[in-house]
Amino acid sequence: MSIILMILLLSILILVHEAGHFLAAKMFKMKVSKFGFGLPIGPTLWEKKIGDVTVLVHAFLLGGYVAFPDDEKDEVLPADSPDRFLNRPVYQRLIVVSAGVISNVICAFVLVFLTAALWGQLPSGQYTLTVKNIIAEKSEAIWESGLQSGDRVLEINGSEINTPYGLVAFAKLSAKFDGKADGTYIGENLEKLKKLNPAFKEDEIIPEDVMVQLPSAGTEGQITLTRDQIIGFEKYNDNQLPLNDAQKKLRDEIQGKKYFLSDGTITLNDVSYAISDNVHPINITVERNGERVKLAPVYANKEGLIGIEYCANEIIIPTKDIKSIITGSSRYLYDNTYMLLYGLKQIFTGKVPLNDLHGVIVITKIGGDKIQNEGIFPGILLAALISLDLAIVNFLPIPALDGGHVLFLIIEKLRGRPLEEEVIEKIGTAGFLFLIALMVFVIFNDIYALITHKI
Repeated sequence: MSIILMILLLSILILVHEAGHFLAAKMFKMKVSKFGFGLPIGPTLWEKKIGDVTVLVHAFLLGGYVAFPDDEKDEVLPADSPDRFLNRPVYQRLIVVSAGVISNVICAFVLVFLTAALWGQLPSGQYTLTVKNIIAEKSEAIWESGLQSGDRVLEINGSEINTPYGLVAFAKLSAKFDGKADGTYIGENLEKLKKLNPAFKEDEIIPEDVMVQLPSAGTEGQITLTRDQIIGFEKYNDNQLPLNDAQKKLRDEIQGKKYFLSDGTITLNDVSYAISDNVHPINITVERNGERVKLAPVYANKEGLIGIEYCANEIIIPTKDIKSIITGSSRYLYDNTYMLLYGLKQIFTGKVPLNDLHGVIVITKIGGDKIQNEGIFPGILLAALISLDLAIVNFLPIPALDGGHVLFLIIEKLRGRPLEEEVIEKIGTAGFLFLIALMVFVIFNDIYALITHKI
């Protein structure tokens, strides 16, 4: 039922978008030939003429359209007929083309406003993370860090932590024996090894049963994450050097030793890699009794766990009166619009990998889970954000999207005449094929994410 509700919410957003185009056209008394729900790919499920408009429902429901007489190949209207969309003034066509985006923005505000009024609160997206229990083995470093139950996590490695993802990210990326090490750290350890074992060059095979002296154990550098990396808007690239299988085996054999006997297959360079892959310190600052407390370093285990149970409570924005409803809704929409635009920028600049792009299947899954676990209001808020995202994406200057049509109209206004029909048709076809290819790619990402339990 929760998935069905999410599908209904998404369907409403598509209808709102197309209704915006339709109503704007009717406002200027333009002739509309078709109102389509879904894209004309595959069979048509339902068709009926209502007034002078043919309403259609297509099997491929991922989209919608409003068609004008100009779009019909068998249209018999004279070329100079005012009922043709292209014969209307540029400003009218610009309003009609932009009306879908405007409708989605209005829809988003209405959904957020109603949620704020009926639910009496809005989520801030900010969390407080409080330690409940330490569950690590008694031998783990967490017990020596000074961490206590009830501590509120403020910072990790100098970065502010206000979402549970930040804590998890630092722990996972700081996992012990992760099979790689920093090149500078490897070089430092190689120099120490050469001083302790001067008889051997760095790439010289050390004969079997020869004793190799090891430097005192150190730690790798702490992991540093930017705000964008913490919230998932930028992929983390550590640029560390991977260990080969022999170096990993050697790493496991020499842990905690001061000396070891060579097996006749290794070099000092191999040893430097092996001793450089160990642990990353996690430096945590907490709030305790109103004071900031910096803890002793914590170290994650091989699974990237530090051994605590924590409670993540989202900071709630109360919306109990009309003023707080309006200000809270406006702030919620402003913050999330900024995040959507910033996320889009990160995608175009390559900071977010294309494999992380997802579409309607994953959105439906996440939305259904949110409704089932948190209730209808969080689901409505997600629909509001999707409505905003539809508006933003549709306004991109890509042919076959509303933004592409706006671009053509601006060019027409500047030139004093439209582009040649053949040119527009070729560009539009290319844009449409690009969108279809992108849709197929995103659907593949969605299915793969669900099969592999990534989502």
